[in-house]
Amino acid sequence: MDRAFFALGALSAFLGVAAGAFGAHALKARLSPDLLAVFETGARYQMYHALGLLAAGWAASRFPGPAPGFAGGLFAAGTVLFSGSLYALALSGARWLGAVTPLGGLAFLGGWAALAWAALGGRP
Repeated sequence: MDRAFFALGALSAFLGVAAGAFGAHALKARLSPDLLAVFETGARYQMYHALGLLAAGWAASRFPGPAPGFAGGLFAAGTVLFSGSLYALALSGARWLGAVTPLGGLAFLGGWAALAWAALGGRP
């Protein structure tokens, strides 16, 4: 699990950098400033949580128990829901996708809480 989360974190960081560059260069002339800001928020939070996935991978090798795995799963789900919905909203203009974004935010919060629980030696 530690290698899987570490690899997923590295891949997510790669894609976050690519999304940021895509937004800054290819989308700058095509999206309104408010939709470009939405896209950039997705890329920024993807990068933050790519680092969270790296931390979950490290924690899985250091702290026993299921909490690091739970954290990694929540970070991955949060990235898909939060950043993915923001990317789709910015590119499509479908405002209803904004209703999905808070679910990703909750997953991110749960991931950080699980990582803290792991570090404090928590057990289920």
